Amino acid sequence: MAEGADTVLEGLDPEQREVAAHPSGPMAVLAGAGTGKTRAITHRIAFGVASGVYHPSRVLAVTFTARAAGEMRTRLRGLGVPHVQARTFHSAALRQLQFFWPQAVGGAPPDVVAQKVPAVVEAAGRLRLRLDRAALRDAAAEIEWSKVSMLTAQTYAAAARAGGRQAAGLDATAMARLIQVYGEVCDERHVIDFEDVLLLTVGLLDEHPRIAAQVHGQYRHFVVDEYQDVNPLQQKLLDLWVGERSDVCVVGDPAQSIYSFTGASADHLLSFSARHPGARTVRLVRNYRSTPQVIHLANLVLAGARRPDGPAGRSLAPSLELVAQRRDGPAPTLQRYDDDVAEAQGVAARVQDLLGSGVAASEIAVLFRTNGQSQALESALARSGVPYLVRGGERFFARAEVRSAVLLLRGAVRSDDGSSALGEVVRAVLAGAGWSPEPAEGSGATRERWESLQALVLLADDLARTTPAARAGDFVAELDRRAAEQHAPTVQGITLASLHSAKGLEWDVVLLVGCSDGLLPITLADTPERVEEERRLLYVGITRARERLELSWAGARTPGGRSSRQVSRFLAPAAAVLGEGAAAGARPTSEGRRARRRTAPRTPRTCRTCGSILDTAGERKVGRCANCPPTYDEATFEQLRAWRKERSAADGVPAFVVFTDATLVAIAETRPTDRSALQRISGVGERKIELYGDAVLEVFRPAAGDSSRAGRGRGE
Repeated sequence: MAEGADTVLEGLDPEQREVAAHPSGPMAVLAGAGTGKTRAITHRIAFGVASGVYHPSRVLAVTFTARAAGEMRTRLRGLGVPHVQARTFHSAALRQLQFFWPQAVGGAPPDVVAQKVPAVVEAAGRLRLRLDRAALRDAAAEIEWSKVSMLTAQTYAAAARAGGRQAAGLDATAMARLIQVYGEVCDERHVIDFEDVLLLTVGLLDEHPRIAAQVHGQYRHFVVDEYQDVNPLQQKLLDLWVGERSDVCVVGDPAQSIYSFTGASADHLLSFSARHPGARTVRLVRNYRSTPQVIHLANLVLAGARRPDGPAGRSLAPSLELVAQRRDGPAPTLQRYDDDVAEAQGVAARVQDLLGSGVAASEIAVLFRTNGQSQALESALARSGVPYLVRGGERFFARAEVRSAVLLLRGAVRSDDGSSALGEVVRAVLAGAGWSPEPAEGSGATRERWESLQALVLLADDLARTTPAARAGDFVAELDRRAAEQHAPTVQGITLASLHSAKGLEWDVVLLVGCSDGLLPITLADTPERVEEERRLLYVGITRARERLELSWAGARTPGGRSSRQVSRFLAPAAAVLGEGAAAGARPTSEGRRARRRTAPRTPRTCRTCGSILDTAGERKVGRCANCPPTYDEATFEQLRAWRKERSAADGVPAFVVFTDATLVAIAETRPTDRSALQRISGVGERKIELYGDAVLEVFRPAAGDSSRAGRGRGE
């Protein structure tokens, strides 16, 4: 047994070996990008089993995506420990919920819905809210955030106001009401969403000691991957799983914490040692993925983050400086284009060059900050005849064409008499599903459908090469295994992906577009903390590249437009690597100086009463901090409220649809005298000017002979 355990540790570097060789007790592994964290933790589990510390059925390894869980199961199977449970938080919780629900509640648990939007649509309809598709998605995301933050409809509004949150164009009160009605809709349909799975499992474990005892008896040792992405609800569930024991190993990288908008926080990782006294901390810094040139750039970008003693507050965490282990490669480059269209065309031409030089399409990725950037890139690639796939949509085995193809292949199992090669059988079957030897013309859904079927054809060829005797039944079994583990085949084509969806992936060549202020960091990053998260997002994109990294940005959005953009401020520390064009404000022209003024960080807004900096969006909207009393005339404000009530009743919409409370306060305190002044108030756009402008301005026109009204409420 000891000899087998020692064998497990062979081939690990010193830090990985330290992780694997200490399977007992609490451990925090700070693992930089590409440092072999999955290798370290799977060997830790295998060593624990081989040395007799673990029983494989008593171990639960948890991660965040089905793909990552499938990869972990595959590696554990290769290490001889196939019976360890490796699941996502939701998968593990759902399994427990389905098992314990009949005991604790009785009957079958509610069905789990894959999408929130249908229920959000019905809830919005009941409230007579007019939400477009984008607003519905935003509302669904905000409902998710409220649940993982463990807020109720009653506690949401205060938390949202404190955090300056606003979603779907609704104020906190309206969103709280939508959350409440959404819950009512789900109750009536007897369904739950994925966050409810976690909430209900937490409830079962928290309220039923007998059930908690059963879980504690089942699982004795825990490993949590990507721990920097844990949200409060997941942390609560993990605490209930672990109980009073300390055999938990968490793995993560604070520098890759990029999901705060979902409620995730690296604070759980950074405070682990404080919550688990005596915990061992191991740092993995040897990067095996990327060339030294790529790693040097990544370190420079991350080193530009705010320091703990900086004026803007503490940095998220001390960064891990990666140490490259690969041989040298080409230096990263930075290219400036005149506009977004020119950038897309330049990227398409560059991809053609790479393909022509022998780089496989599957090893090229074009990464961008927002999904809106994808359209120009797709058009340019399609015109150039470059096959591409957009990542971040449906899982491969959930696609309609893949499900239909698998059904056809199941039907062909009995008729496969072995007279034809496996590849020929699969091609013949998939021809009935729309596959053809030549790629489909055009782009979009048609091309993606062909690429999915082509991936199945190539997978059949791979199976035939490794297992010459394989038949259709073996191929279907292989597909079932991959579907269960979310192990999708490689689809031929370059990858288009947002930076968020690219996390956890890697390619030989990465083309990272849109490296300009306004995109990186995005304009919506309006606090120092959000700006630093944008820096980490760029760091994630850089560290996806193994061999070659090419950055680009465009001076204008449209052809012929004024060049008002500035290169991303995050690249300034890397000017020695990328050239002087990377330095913020490097353009010496008067146009460049004007652009710098336009894109410079905004001066913090201060309270009109006490002069303190305004922290939340609600405070900035009214121009006053929460500690100072209102400066509006109460009679005028009540007049505005009465008008809003009458108008909402006449229009048949809730009052906040006319103006939110915060906007109404801002109007009352600003006291606009014309449309221009009214439109400068946050929350008052052109549409509302046309609908309500004259009526609002009428409130502030003093009656004949009344010259004192204009000064009331201002201490004048």
